[in-house]
Amino acid sequence: MSEVDISEIEINGFVEQGFEKIKDEFIDNFTKREDVGAACSIYVEGKKVVDLWGGFKDLEKKLKWQEDTLQLIFSSTKGITATIANILIQNGILDTEALVGDYWPEFKQNGKDSITVKQLLSHQAGLLFVEDSHSIQDVIDWFPIIESLEAQAPYFTPGSEHGYHALTFGWLVGELTRRAAQKESFKELVETYISTPLNLDLYVGLNPSDAERVSTLIPIKAPIDPELKAIYEQVMAEDSLTAKALFSPKPALSNMHVWNNKKLFGASVPAANGICDARSLAKMYAACVSEVDGTRLLTDDQLEKATTRLTFGADRILFFDTSFGLGYMLPGMFSLYCGKTAFGHDGAGGSHSFADRKHKASFAYVMNKMEAGLNGDPRSRALTDALYEILGEESPSKTF
Repeated sequence: MSEVDISEIEINGFVEQGFEKIKDEFIDNFTKREDVGAACSIYVEGKKVVDLWGGFKDLEKKLKWQEDTLQLIFSSTKGITATIANILIQNGILDTEALVGDYWPEFKQNGKDSITVKQLLSHQAGLLFVEDSHSIQDVIDWFPIIESLEAQAPYFTPGSEHGYHALTFGWLVGELTRRAAQKESFKELVETYISTPLNLDLYVGLNPSDAERVSTLIPIKAPIDPELKAIYEQVMAEDSLTAKALFSPKPALSNMHVWNNKKLFGASVPAANGICDARSLAKMYAACVSEVDGTRLLTDDQLEKATTRLTFGADRILFFDTSFGLGYMLPGMFSLYCGKTAFGHDGAGGSHSFADRKHKASFAYVMNKMEAGLNGDPRSRALTDALYEILGEESPSKTF
């Protein structure tokens, strides 16, 4: 891997005194780890202490990454969706012990009448992929996907095991929360409970006028490393359960390139098409663990419930053990670079965001060039290792 001259890359933003190592690693991501365009933001005790952005919005390196550049964050979106669900639980609008069908009667079909809200939020429902074929327009229209999931049977007995609901998590939890809160759309939920109170540039259903601000996603190339390549080929095999989960419904979402389609920017895919900047994502998580600009999203009591481990161990979809609470991914082998009191969510290709309850800190890294790694993305891992060193804690990647 060749190094890049930093003079070729424009880095903007600021770091508070004591956080200089974050900037050093952010620069190294471009000079040593082949980043193209990215942003990183960190809050501690409700205060923004890091806000960096740099590089380019496109692979051709013609468009500079700007302060207001937005990025699609794939499964880091699930952290937004989990936050919505936990706010509703906290407000008494949603009960984790209740049946999903109590809020969504049409869901009680084909062996799904006993699935609880808690099971749905922790990837135990068995609805691993959308079985029916659907077009991009169906995804945009929302309800065709919902109707397919209503009619579908679980892949395994709900509650007996867990499997990462890579895309279905968003539609399932999105429809559940939409019905519980009696909102017209999931986009409205995000605006009402998160983006408007905190004044965030964060969307799950982007306004068309903002589409030109979105950086172009650069999909993963087949890895060279033999071990990683073997896993990659297994994952991408058309008949694998993992591929079915990652690329359903077909043909609408059959490949990564489709996520650069501006029509999808305006849709709500609450597991995958969140679009935001790093500072907004970090601020959302900051408001989960402390007050930010007068707003606190989750109480300590709700955080205790949200981060109680509900699943751990072998995952039917992913090639790693995974651990989930009420929608949030919790520390473990799949999230090596989160502290032991952290919660949040990774996104395909490298995006990463979380909050840490002990340190009342939050972190977000977004990027356009997707990567694959056996031990986490090296770019976000370098940044989070640096953060925990600054916070006075051993690197999380050394503790699991």
